[in-house]
Amino acid sequence: MEKTIVSTGKTIDLAVEAALNQLGLDRDSVSVMVLQQAKSGFLGFGAQPAKVQLSYEVPDPVEEKVPEKPKSALGSASRSKPKATALPDTAKPQPPKPEAPKAEAPKPAAPAAEPPRQDKPAAPKPPRAPRPERKFDAPKAPREPREPRESRPERKVEPPKEYAPAEPGSTEEKIEQFIQGLLEHMGSKAVPHCWKVDGNTYKVDLTGEDLGYLIGRRGDTLDAIQHLTNYTVNRDVDGHIRVNVDAESYREKREDSLRRYARKKAQQVLKARRRTTLEPMNAYERHVIHAALQDMENITTHSTGVEPNRRVVIEYVR
Repeated sequence: MEKTIVSTGKTIDLAVEAALNQLGLDRDSVSVMVLQQAKSGFLGFGAQPAKVQLSYEVPDPVEEKVPEKPKSALGSASRSKPKATALPDTAKPQPPKPEAPKAEAPKPAAPAAEPPRQDKPAAPKPPRAPRPERKFDAPKAPREPREPRESRPERKVEPPKEYAPAEPGSTEEKIEQFIQGLLEHMGSKAVPHCWKVDGNTYKVDLTGEDLGYLIGRRGDTLDAIQHLTNYTVNRDVDGHIRVNVDAESYREKREDSLRRYARKKAQQVLKARRRTTLEPMNAYERHVIHAALQDMENITTHSTGVEPNRRVVIEYVR
């Protein structure tokens, strides 16, 4: 039979030697298995001893057989089962006697048939009261026709205008030549026509196809052409010349739209009695707004901001 013992020491050899001294055996009689190496630790902390396990053989112990005790007759007799004794006939259970049939209770007699009901004649319903005659109101007087709302003026198809050619060497010719060259650089086939309105004011009308991109968003491109024309014409001329450039009567239509827009915003200001600020506009469009509302009661206008984001403010005054 194999037995084991565990021993510890500072080293593995010291642990093995301590176990051999305890068992009184030599090194060849045992087998050694190292369970843990010795650790010195740091400054005495965490030090662990070496741990080994020694296995050795021990002879098996001899088992002694215990003699069995003889069985006695009394014991065998007492252990034998007693035989069952026969019971007398009186003790046997007798079969149950048949019970006499119980008398059935008489069934209740069926209820007598009810006599047929005789329907009572329905009482006559009282006659309905006659409905009162409806009184029709007297015919209403016809409504007076409402005054027609202010409708936008219908667009009138104007016949093509006839433009007189500019005189050679005149200011009109110089303006037309400059704008014609500008349009050619823009890739447009539009034709400018210039004439003198009064004093030092000239008007230019662009004719042709696809003039929408020359007008631009809210007339931005048209304003740029007008600005360049005024700058070029006034560079070599004494005094100041004003040139107004238009296409497809855009300036006139824009003025009408701005006037309607100004009146609508002014009505909102009168109703709410609170000021409102319009979207950014150029100087010409702001002038149209101021002129449209200058005679309106309880309304005043002024401009605020810096170009190109200068706006018109409509304000309520008592």
